[in-house]
Amino acid sequence: MREPTVVAAEHATEHAADYFRTYSVVGLLAVLGVLFVAIAFGAGRLLRPVVPTPEKLLTYECGVDPVGEGWAHTQVRYYVYAFLYVIFAVDSIFLFPWATVFAAPGYGATTLVEMFVFLGFLAVGLLYAYKKGVLAWT
Repeated sequence: MREPTVVAAEHATEHAADYFRTYSVVGLLAVLGVLFVAIAFGAGRLLRPVVPTPEKLLTYECGVDPVGEGWAHTQVRYYVYAFLYVIFAVDSIFLFPWATVFAAPGYGATTLVEMFVFLGFLAVGLLYAYKKGVLAWT
């Protein structure tokens, strides 16, 4: 009969090996993804024709030749719309994993408190947008 400490150490070693084996699969997929992208870009560089002309070297924007300065005025409103989108996108992305954990036994109260804290942060962002007048229809 083997000692309990030896059995526990062997079990811990096997558990650690299984743990790192799952990460090795993720690492292998990441390396394969990087190789696939590198090969695709390399093949594109080798197969494409290279005939530079002045028209091809000109800055292109929606079929209109550039005229004047490169600086353009943009409205801050678009930044605010992006800000609001991020608020609601993060909210919806966080709700799905929360719903799966909330259904698990023993996690109900903890995850409920975490969700109210999260929704509080989102409410502060929404209140900030309201105070700035962003939610007014223009």
